[in-house]
Order: sequence, then C-alpha cells, then structure tokens
Amino acid sequence: AVLDLRLAHLDTINLPMLSASVALSAGSAAITAPVAAPGRGAVRAAAPALMDKSGLEGFAKELNPVVGYWDPLNLAELNFWGAGDDATVGFLRHAEIKHGRVAMAAFVGYIVQSNGICWPWALTGGPNGVMHSDILAAGGPADQWDALPTASKLQILLFVGGLELWSENSYVLGLSGEKHYMRGGKPGFFPSIKKGGIPHPVPFDLFDPFGLSKNASPEKKAKGLLAEINNGRLAMLGIMAFVSESKVPGSVPALAGKIAPYSGEVMAPFAASDNLPFVADMLKSPLF
Repeated sequence: AVLDLRLAHLDTINLPMLSASVALSAGSAAITAPVAAPGRGAVRAAAPALMDKSGLEGFAKELNPVVGYWDPLNLAELNFWGAGDDATVGFLRHAEIKHGRVAMAAFVGYIVQSNGICWPWALTGGPNGVMHSDILAAGGPADQWDALPTASKLQILLFVGGLELWSENSYVLGLSGEKHYMRGGKPGFFPSIKKGGIPHPVPFDLFDPFGLSKNASPEKKAKGLLAEINNGRLAMLGIMAFVSESKVPGSVPALAGKIAPYSGEVMAPFAASDNLPFVADMLKSPLF
C-alpha cells in the first residue's frame, strides 16, 4: 500500500503529475470514455475535440455537478513543454487517472496489510527464507515495506519501471491501435502486453486481463470512466489520510487510534539497512 504511494512519488516520468492531479481533483480534463481500438466495431470521437478547454469544463460538470470546473492554478493553460493546450490537458488527465489507480490500490492494500492479512508461503526461498508473516510482524504497512529484503524492493521498483516505460512507448501504443496521450491518444490507456511482440507467451494483459469490458457499450464505458476518476480522487484523499495519521498521530481526528504509527520516512523507498549507494547520504538530507 505505502509502496504504491512511494512508486507514485518516485516515478521520474510522473513527478509533476501528483500535484497536477490534486489541483484538478474537483474538475479536470475532458477525455472520451475507453473504447475499443479502431476497427473493432466501436467508433471513437476525435481526441482534439475532447482535449480542449471547453471539453475540460464540460467533463468536470459530469464528474461533479456541484463543484464543476475548478483549476485554481490554471494548470490547463500552462502549455507544458510548449506542446500545446491539447497535449497539456492530455497530460493532466493521464496524471489524474494514473494516480487515482495507484491510490485505489494503495488504499485497499493499506487496509489489508493493517489487518494482519498476508500470504501463507515464503517471500524468499532457502533454509533461512523470509516468510510473508515475518514481514507482517514488522508493524504497519510502511514498516512492512522497510522490512522487505533489498532485493525484493529492487525487483518491485524495476518491474514497475518497466511497466511505465512500456505504457509510454509510442511504438507499443501503436501496436494496440493507440497514440501517446499527449499526441491525440487516450489518457489512461495501457497498451496490450500480449500484442507487444514479447518473445514468450503472455496469457493476460495488465489492463482488463479477463476481457470483461471488451464488449461493453460506449455508454457503460463512459459511466465507468466517471466512476474511476471520482473513486480515484477519493482514494487519493484516503491514502494520504492514512499516511498522515501514521506519521503524525492525531492529524486526522477520524482515524485517531486506528492507524499504527510510523517513525520512518514515508517517501524514502530505501532505509539505511538496505546498504545501497547514496542511500545513507539521501537520508541525511534535510528533506528527510
């Protein structure tokens, strides 16, 4: 759970995204609902018409009719990297969808890890293998992350980094009939792994592995997109509440006494015990 939060923090491609998604949390960019790639029976609206300021405002009202469009920092008009308004809106929408998904996984994971639930087998093999129950005994979710072997942390971070590179690659996106979200593509879209030319069998895709939404109607997908974004916004607030209460007990009165305190560094992926280059110096930084 806290791993999900740290991965969002560490994601070098997405470091600007979290602040952008929070600023647009009450009203943000317009995006067509997820639909099948061209040639599969579904007709997709042209991306530019949905990625401009007017589309941004209209979609915000669908998401939250009470608050409507709210962009106090005028992020949608900043023209990120000189790429244009449509690309900027696409970036912000992708940021919010991605961080909403991470936050939803983190929120559920935090609850599971806080209630003593873990796998019954070993985390690492060998006669002196580490059991998942050993990690669970370390304390709350953040303490459990700190208790992981260094190799496990590196494997997780490299795997997630690989997924990030995969999702940002224009060639891979093209194999799924899609473009990059800053070049007229669909924000939030994750390309198929099975179609990516990987030289070994891939039974499932990361997104919709069982094909449950493959034949869903455009209306159902549009409703699902609204639910995903709104649930993601709520989850971002929820996981930050958990982490805040664990780090500063009493900072979230509704959670007082319900969250295990944590004395480590929430945003530091490694601890001094990991014995990795630069980690000790990083932990001495006034930021930590």
